[in-house]
Amino acid sequence: MALDLNTLWFALIAVLFIGFFVLEGFDFGVGILLPFLAHDDTERRRVIATIGPVWDGNEVWVLTAGGAIFAAFPHWYATLFSGFYLALFLMLAAMIVRGVAFEFRSKDKHPAWRATWDWLIFTGSAIPALLWGVAFGNLLKGVPIDATKTYVGGFFNLLGPYALVAGLASLAAFTTHGAIYLNLKSDDPIRTRALQAVRRVGPVATVLIGLFVVATYAWTDAFARLGVNPGLVPLAAVGVMAAAGVFVHRGSMGWAFVMTCLTLVFTTATIFMSLYPRVMVSSLNAEWSLTIYNASSTPYTLKVMSIVALIFVPVVLAYQAWTYWIFRRRVGAHTTLEY
Repeated sequence: MALDLNTLWFALIAVLFIGFFVLEGFDFGVGILLPFLAHDDTERRRVIATIGPVWDGNEVWVLTAGGAIFAAFPHWYATLFSGFYLALFLMLAAMIVRGVAFEFRSKDKHPAWRATWDWLIFTGSAIPALLWGVAFGNLLKGVPIDATKTYVGGFFNLLGPYALVAGLASLAAFTTHGAIYLNLKSDDPIRTRALQAVRRVGPVATVLIGLFVVATYAWTDAFARLGVNPGLVPLAAVGVMAAAGVFVHRGSMGWAFVMTCLTLVFTTATIFMSLYPRVMVSSLNAEWSLTIYNASSTPYTLKVMSIVALIFVPVVLAYQAWTYWIFRRRVGAHTTLEY
């Protein structure tokens, strides 16, 4: 891997998506579990309160990743957002509805009003959790891109078997991640129900992630590109997910949460390692694939962006770490509920 600004920004975008999936992943999981683990309005408010102070900050990671793609690799941005337009629109609409639901559910005490917003939180969490996996599965498997860097397929080209396996794996992984987080951040009875959810969904997530790794080696060129030794990274994704189950069995939920975080880290790293130096694979002709070189901005633009990132990224990281420290306590009967 050559050490240049193109590679640096490809790696930074990978880090941004890793941060987004680790942090927003448990947000999605909590939203998916909301209607099933909370049995009355007070319990639902407590569930939402576990992510209430942090969910919007977690979404900043994907906004920054999108901005970085636009500035560093404009041809990637143009092809991605034109070809995946409908899928990305559905994802964006779901995330907008989810954010609105967090703010609006408490504006009226009528049960029907609050129940409607609760199910919109579920929908706005489940759709992106599925579609993010589908999107990255398509990036890796390949989509119809012609010689002019234009996507020439349709919406249903994005729903192949491999992409759907990736989507189901991300949905199950985020749900498990959120259940463990909810166990760590809440008191009984939600804490106990979250543990039961982990024990039910966790094995499914492990199997689906394993299936995704196998499918990646069978249906993409990942094996040829990664070889045997770097192939330990995707295998580690399955291994740490299985280790999470061991820690859950032992009652070490903090370590289980670390393992699901590492699962998302290794899985996302596998995708970006398999892509490099490409950013979108053409299924029509390998030479028409977009790379970090034919899709990039000018060297001067990348240089200026690097200076700006060097200054502001540590500030953002420090602020987000401070936020999690301030809101580190469990949510229980003592907590003032605003949602």
